[in-house]
Amino acid sequence: MTKRQIVCLTCIAVVVVSGLGAAAPSSGAAWHAVHPGESIQEAVDAAKPGDTIVISPGTYRESVLVTKANLTLRGTGARTVLMPAPATTKAANACATAGNGICVLGTATQSVDRVTIRGLTLTGFKKNAIWATNTDRLTVKRVTAEKNGVWGIAQQMSTRGVFRDNTVRDNGDAGIFIANTVDREGGAIDTEGALVADNILTGNRIGVTVRRVRDLTVRTNRISENCGGIFVVGDESKPAAGAMTLRENRIFKNNKFCPGNSRLPAIQGAGIVLTGAEATIVRHNHIVDNVGSSPLSGGILLFQSFVGAQNTSNVIKENLVQRNKTADLINRGTGTGNTFVGNRCQASEPAGMC
Repeated sequence: MTKRQIVCLTCIAVVVVSGLGAAAPSSGAAWHAVHPGESIQEAVDAAKPGDTIVISPGTYRESVLVTKANLTLRGTGARTVLMPAPATTKAANACATAGNGICVLGTATQSVDRVTIRGLTLTGFKKNAIWATNTDRLTVKRVTAEKNGVWGIAQQMSTRGVFRDNTVRDNGDAGIFIANTVDREGGAIDTEGALVADNILTGNRIGVTVRRVRDLTVRTNRISENCGGIFVVGDESKPAAGAMTLRENRIFKNNKFCPGNSRLPAIQGAGIVLTGAEATIVRHNHIVDNVGSSPLSGGILLFQSFVGAQNTSNVIKENLVQRNKTADLINRGTGTGNTFVGNRCQASEPAGMC
């Protein structure tokens, strides 16, 4: 029996004992067990595509870099915790150096595909809990990302990501952040159907930010007690941001106050904000009790971007939008083709949209 087979059999036993209920891996794949005091990174480095790294309950003080396709990192939820390495520890990899918890990093010429991160808690990282770039079909599920300096779960230059059933709270910026790029300008990328669904997002600056991307769905999330709920952000670049669907989200009491910066004014009481977006459908959302006095306060806002790009051809329909201030529906700027129909609301700017 080879060492790889021994590891596989040992880890299957660990999974059964721990009650994860996971199916056996496909032929040729292996399980790699990691216990407290052992290194997750060493298990990742030893793994081959198709393998699963099973992380036992405990606290792990490290950052993990994934550059291989088709790996699964699986923990036991709240009992499997990743935290930054002690300040006196030399950074072990580029992910740690950047201040992130788990990084999935491809390149412009070779994406990292089909990585799954599931059942982990990541807390206290200087930058992001999970950071991904140049990936395809990344899945992040049942992860708790809390009290991280910038984003909870974030990706750029990636396609077909799935972010589902996560709890993302008390992070410095967006809970979930999807972008074309974060370090330079450019037209929106097609995410080819990325999905942000069934997450709980609370206590962040913004619950979900999607910036300069297209072809994405944000649905059935519970978003509360942030400064803002969902932001769709575009600019004058082409292709424009948009061609996405925001539906069936519960967005309420996002009344935390966040000061402004060079790109946006102060944020408080913002439900859904579209800036510089086109052809986006906002429907069947429940948006109530978002209250503030910021230029971005209100239930559903169409607001020109910080460079003056307008919203065009967006459809706002059949939403329940009530008790939001400064108004339930707000259409600012000079964009054309935006439609408001069938919404249940009490006050609008300009008047007459309810």
